[in-house]
Amino acid sequence: MKSIDDIIKMATNVQAELAKAQEGLDQIEVEGVSGGGLVKVVASAKGRIIRIDIDPSLLSADSKEMTEDLLVAAFNDARARADQVASAEMQKMTAGLPLPPGFKL
Repeated sequence: MKSIDDIIKMATNVQAELAKAQEGLDQIEVEGVSGGGLVKVVASAKGRIIRIDIDPSLLSADSKEMTEDLLVAAFNDARARADQVASAEMQKMTAGLPLPPGFKL
C-alpha cells in the first residue's frame, strides 16, 4: 500500500504531464475540408483556428449561402479531426501512467 505522500506525489506528476501534453496539442495542426477542397480550415489539435482558405470561385454574392454552409462544414471537420488527434495524443501520454483501470482523463 502506498503512503498518502506517494499518492500525492504521483498525482502531481500526472498533472504536470497532462499540462505538458495540453501545451503540445496547440502545436499540432489539423485540416478540415469541405466542398471537395473549396474551403479549408486549419486548426490546432487544441481547437484554435489558425487559418482559413476559401477558393475564389466562392467569393461572389450568388454563392453566399453555399459558402457559409461550406465554412460550417469545414469548421466541423477541423473540430472532429482535432478531437481525434487530441484523444490519440492523450492516450499516448497516459499509456505509461499508473492510473486505476477504467479511469478516463
